[in-house]
Amino acid sequence: QIQLVESGGGLVQAGGSLRLTCAASGSFARINAMGWYRQFPGKQRELVASITSGGTTTYVDSVKGRFTISRDNAKNTVYLQMNSLKPEDTGAYFCNADVLARAYYSGTVNYWGQGTQVTVSS
Repeated sequence: QIQLVESGGGLVQAGGSLRLTCAASGSFARINAMGWYRQFPGKQRELVASITSGGTTTYVDSVKGRFTISRDNAKNTVYLQMNSLKPEDTGAYFCNADVLARAYYSGTVNYWGQGTQVTVSS
């Protein structure tokens, strides 16, 4: 199994920056794609950014040009650099990982971090 621990959330003024970090630990063979999701009150959790093991990235339109997702495979860690933050970015951010538990095992399991709050003041 795997544990995802997020850090880096907090309170920042509009136009400021934050960097979220998600570190994976536990017993597993491989982490495939990793991503960051966020959830606003009364809304479903949405994908903010994702990155494959090969480095291919995807972003929701509202953060393109402002957010950058990256990963360090040696550290089993994914980052979300958030620049030019806006009040509408405020929400709970969650790390997600698609995990292969054992080598040559069929199928993967999705894991979620505990979430970290990002609040952007105007």
